[in-house]
Amino acid sequence: MYTQLQQRDMSEPPMNISTLASIRSQKEPIACLTAYDASFAVLVDQAGVDLVLVGDSLGMVIQGHDTTVPVTVDDIIYHSKNVSRGLARAFLVADMPFMAYTSPAQALDNSVRLMQEGGAMMVKLEGGAGQVRIVEHLAQHAIPVCAHIGLRPQSVHKIGGFKVQGRDSDQAKQMVADAIALQEAGADIVLLECVPNELGKAVTEAVRVPVIGIGAGPHVDGQILVLYDILGITQGRLPRFVENFMPGSDSPGEACRRYVQAVKDRSYPAAEHCFS
Repeated sequence: MYTQLQQRDMSEPPMNISTLASIRSQKEPIACLTAYDASFAVLVDQAGVDLVLVGDSLGMVIQGHDTTVPVTVDDIIYHSKNVSRGLARAFLVADMPFMAYTSPAQALDNSVRLMQEGGAMMVKLEGGAGQVRIVEHLAQHAIPVCAHIGLRPQSVHKIGGFKVQGRDSDQAKQMVADAIALQEAGADIVLLECVPNELGKAVTEAVRVPVIGIGAGPHVDGQILVLYDILGITQGRLPRFVENFMPGSDSPGEACRRYVQAVKDRSYPAAEHCFS
């Protein structure tokens, strides 16, 4: 068992859904980052990142678009298979891009491609209770799913920009209900983006699966940021929840290790990264 561990000189088995759930149960924060190629995949894996996301954020940080909308399934597959070659320990999740899951059949076909061709271990899709039927269908076919609620970048044109979500009490209640519904439908992880601290806490307390936050406060089970943001590569105005870990680091690898440590010891996110 775990022959690959001897080949890779690994001291522990690769991450999976069960180990992520175990980390949550032990109250240890889960450290996550995006990555888009093999070289950075090796770097973040060696830094101790638990989960790596090949996000459709590549549309903005790699391709130069203003939104994630132009990203295609083929784009995600290309980057995911590159990242998969660089990972040994971290759990690999791939984004389902815009309009890649409009029906159960389409969602299943594209999920299979992301896993078979892209090497992903889980797929991520945006949406609340309206995606329950899709999540159920994928779960019935043994496809691990990360549900993404809160700010949904693929819906940026519908919601009118990149805005904090859930400040309205009715919207907040609906988001908690959505998280529960998605979990019951078979979602294995919930990603929660750009919401007030108290809503991050409420969602985390309402579900049994790990809740990974990006701009969701300190009370969630884990944190994720865009790799290029923590390395100070991204130019222009950055979201409030971003911290650049390059100052004081002697290399990108050291910056990634500092990020992981900050997540694990809960010094990130700090008050200045959070929404009320």
